[in-house]
Amino acid sequence: MGWIVAAVAVVLAVPVAMYVGQDRLIFHPQPMTQEALAQTANAFPAARSVFMQARDGTRLHAWHLAGSPLVLYFGGNAEDVSWMLRRVGQQTPGAGWLLVDYRGYGTSEGTPSEEALNADAIEWHDYAGHRLDAQRIIVFGRSLGSGVAVQLAAARAVDAVILATPFDSLTNVARHHYPFLPSWILKHPFDSLARAPYIDAPLLCLVAERDEIVPMIHSRRLFDAWRGPKRWVELRGAGHNSTDDVPAFWQAIREFLVQPH
Repeated sequence: MGWIVAAVAVVLAVPVAMYVGQDRLIFHPQPMTQEALAQTANAFPAARSVFMQARDGTRLHAWHLAGSPLVLYFGGNAEDVSWMLRRVGQQTPGAGWLLVDYRGYGTSEGTPSEEALNADAIEWHDYAGHRLDAQRIIVFGRSLGSGVAVQLAAARAVDAVILATPFDSLTNVARHHYPFLPSWILKHPFDSLARAPYIDAPLLCLVAERDEIVPMIHSRRLFDAWRGPKRWVELRGAGHNSTDDVPAFWQAIREFLVQPH
């Protein structure tokens, strides 16, 4: 009977361990010191460091580049969005960007969670319209950020949506990688598939041919469910973290930004 008890203990322990430790698997905050913040601001004088106090009192940070339309950017789960300052300045002249630091990332305070990130995204959207006087707002979500972007597009009227390496739901992606685990243990499901059929905003969907993190089928399910007009761009040879190295990535974004939406 001893081995049966041990087997049952293992079967129970693994889901419990995954439940307890899942925040560390999903979110990888990239904090920035005040010194690094000042260095980044000096390196990119066209960018402005902006702060917003969320409704719960948490102080949040983003990088703002003036221009039109304004692209509200939500990055991946281990991304320091300040790296995008150089890239967007080179690749999208004239466009504005608001690069959001999630809670616990950059110089934003707090702890990340699906609920908090989605609520913060709505507040950043409203901040962009009221404080930055943005007339056209395009939401851009990469990887984990695609889940935030879709939630925002479902909650607010946005002019268009760009999704890079997106997924249908984090639950489905987790099931692909950990088929032995019950789906109910996931605290942050990021169910984009449930909201896609109700979003009318035009979509640009950028997917990596060799995505080892989000298999393309999960991006395709989200794309097929999207109600608004949509364009699918498959980046040949790209992996999950190398999409930007494919020229078609930024070319498609530039073309999408200048289209009337």
